[in-house]
Amino acid sequence: MGITSYDWGLIWDYRSELLHGLLTALEVSVVALVISVVAGLGLAMVRLGKAPFTWIAAIYINVFRGMPALVTVIWIYFGVSLVLGINFTVFQAGVIALSLLYSAFMAEIFRSALQAVPHGHREAGQALGMRDTRIFFSVVAPQAFKIALPNVGSMFIGMIKDTSTFTVIGLLEVVRVVQNVNAQTFQPFVLYTAAAAIYVLVAFAVDLLFRVGEGAFSTPPKGVVSKMLRGRKQRRIEALVAELA
Repeated sequence: MGITSYDWGLIWDYRSELLHGLLTALEVSVVALVISVVAGLGLAMVRLGKAPFTWIAAIYINVFRGMPALVTVIWIYFGVSLVLGINFTVFQAGVIALSLLYSAFMAEIFRSALQAVPHGHREAGQALGMRDTRIFFSVVAPQAFKIALPNVGSMFIGMIKDTSTFTVIGLLEVVRVVQNVNAQTFQPFVLYTAAAAIYVLVAFAVDLLFRVGEGAFSTPPKGVVSKMLRGRKQRRIEALVAELA
């Protein structure tokens, strides 16, 4: 049985369902990414602080870095309901599970990024009379975020892929759509190949997006975004000069 004997037209026939599944996976991942970045940065700062808070942060980080996504989402969706009587939707459970897992990874990413910023930059801010909060947000954080950005992009790709395990709670993402369609058509090779292709294309798109972001944060800025911003700034300056002339 050759590869051409499979019904590859199913991919086109069910394109809207597959696209809807992809959008669901992206929605869960984007919300979880925002939460994970904020929580991860907070955990990193606690991790760099003093005992006993640094120990608590370290325990959290090591526990959730070792938890599989499948186990975590089952624990959130079913376990919390049984123990505390709180019922989450599948979307909420997916977001919470990803946030718990990836905030631990983000914490280590930001911890190493914060430590990579030269201490002399902080001392320079203090010499200028800047407050500690301003030094952090104006000097340290921008440099740390630039260092952490490539790894944050990798984590986001991992989030999107991990949504495939949330089929166990009924989240209608790509793999769940494939399972439903396969139950009707009995074409697993075609459908799971389509799912794999979707994830790979998304990985390329996310990588490109974060590379553009890296260029915008570089010194001097470079890339498409920086060119657009420089062009806009140049046009404003030219318009102002024309008005003054």
